[in-house]
Amino acid sequence: MATLGKIERIDDLRTIWQHEARDFTKWLAQEENLALLSDTIGIDIVLEERESAVGDFNVDLYATEEGSGRKIIIENQLEDTNHDHLGKIITYASGKGAEVIIWIVKHARDEHKQAIEWLNQHTDENVGFFLVEIELWRINDSLPAPKFNIIEKPNDWAKTMKVVDSLSAHQKMQLEFWQAFVDHAYKRDDFKKNFSQRKAQPQHWYSVSVGSSIYHISFTINTQKKKIGAEIYFSNDKEMFERFKAHADEIEKELGVKADWRTATKDCRILILNDGDAKKGPDVWNAYFDWFCDMGIKLRKIALKYGT
Repeated sequence: MATLGKIERIDDLRTIWQHEARDFTKWLAQEENLALLSDTIGIDIVLEERESAVGDFNVDLYATEEGSGRKIIIENQLEDTNHDHLGKIITYASGKGAEVIIWIVKHARDEHKQAIEWLNQHTDENVGFFLVEIELWRINDSLPAPKFNIIEKPNDWAKTMKVVDSLSAHQKMQLEFWQAFVDHAYKRDDFKKNFSQRKAQPQHWYSVSVGSSIYHISFTINTQKKKIGAEIYFSNDKEMFERFKAHADEIEKELGVKADWRTATKDCRILILNDGDAKKGPDVWNAYFDWFCDMGIKLRKIALKYGT
């Protein structure tokens, strides 16, 4: 008969993290632990600053979303939620101009669950509040293992519905196109294991993370020129772009196509274009989506090879 272990929850978090700022926040700021939080809430978090100043106060973690650049604040509380911290997250969000607000706690009280739910219902589609509980578990005498549980989160579908009527016909087509791409791409195991899913937006691009705050991969549509594109986009780092460009011949050989090496005042890109008219409608979209997926996987391999 198999011998099984016993799962045990560690109720007193302070036996592991005695102090919020010196212990827990410092632990969470480590890349592998932020990655665990990123996987839980579905946003690729890139740390910008720990104990970041907001007037006379400090927010525990200030970060951005990889690819979109959305500003993120994270406030930690190794105890039950209280009004003081609820006020803090609103103050910090205002001071930093944050669009993603994450409140991590030991236990969420009902009145604060309702408050976060209310905030998500009454803010626009660009702002989202997450209320997350942190737990610690062990099996027998194993090392403690952290687990994040989402208690409240933005209702993206409801928020999207609020603004759909205000979109132009072109923006509605863009939103429909990228939502169809998400539905198609993340049914492919090879794409899903390489890229985290992101929300579709009414814009001409859809970005995915490759684990760097310097560059990411974007898929684009240009309805005027009837082109679709896939690119590695470098944000304000020409030096990194030049490192890739020094291997242009090898990269183009690995891609199997010629690339357009574009430079601008701040940002640069390695762009591959293909024929594609998104206005033709869903009957032709799947072929475009498969091209995005195949090229995205190739670009990710190149990013990992030449970007380290």
